[in-house]
Amino acid sequence: MPESLTQLEEHRAAVTGHCYRMLGSAVDADDAVQETMLRAWRGLDRFDGRSSLRTWLHRIATNVCLDALADRSRRERPVEEGPVGSVDDPLEARPRTHWLEPVPDAHAVPADVDPAERAVLRQSIRLAFVAALQHLPPRQRAALLLTDVLGWSAAEVAESLDTSVPAVNSALQRARATLATRDLGEARSTLSAEQSALLDRYVAAFERYDVNALTALLHEDATLSMPPYTLWLRGHEAIGAWLLGRGCGCRGSRLVPTAASGSPAFAQYRPAPQGGHEAWGLIVLELVGARISSWTSFLDTETLFPRFGLPLTLPP
Repeated sequence: MPESLTQLEEHRAAVTGHCYRMLGSAVDADDAVQETMLRAWRGLDRFDGRSSLRTWLHRIATNVCLDALADRSRRERPVEEGPVGSVDDPLEARPRTHWLEPVPDAHAVPADVDPAERAVLRQSIRLAFVAALQHLPPRQRAALLLTDVLGWSAAEVAESLDTSVPAVNSALQRARATLATRDLGEARSTLSAEQSALLDRYVAAFERYDVNALTALLHEDATLSMPPYTLWLRGHEAIGAWLLGRGCGCRGSRLVPTAASGSPAFAQYRPAPQGGHEAWGLIVLELVGARISSWTSFLDTETLFPRFGLPLTLPP
């Protein structure tokens, strides 16, 4: 039997990743993990050791997430909520709780797993995959994640969800059929040398604000979105027009690399009136081959930057 809270905390990253996939929010995942750890601590005397401690915690976390999802709508990305927009459309915002949020890789992928498992876990926190999960009913979502990501048997899932094996298999069939209709993007374990070079060119072009060079790095039908705004754009022409027009305040920005939701990401800092740079957005890029297919700038820096260990200002 675990002897201390420290032994529970060793599994925080694994449980955080699971809660993030279920809930689509780094903030909500943190809250769910806290509740999971509290329930586990209070119930340590009931842990009989028949399963691993990590498996037991995932069972608790799954039920915490199902409780949380009982009275809330799914989180989405702008590209899934409405039709493609234009640079002249008004900016309409939705509350933070409406949107899918990124999660720091370091918080959601445990360091103590082998490379193959780590690759699966990173791929399963990608924005496209987590966005697709939000279209599944919560119990289907749980069944799919426990089997296809964590590798549980149908019997283990049935015990965790207090249901039958046939019910689990039926839920899995429906969940997989739904995901087959969604665009899950390109799954990858590591960046190729060509993709790494692409990111270097992206940073260089952004920091000198060479819009022609930036759009040349985009897939022909790449998308740009900026939660909390509903507006999203598609294609070189629209994205380039935005960057040269209403987005021109990004000129002079600095980018700091990070890793978010299993994808390359950058903290963007715009020039501050008082000197130096101030936080503007967390950019998450999704790649297809040697081009950028999706560019999402999450503008809720006060919520996200502290979670990524990023400062809100950079000195001159």
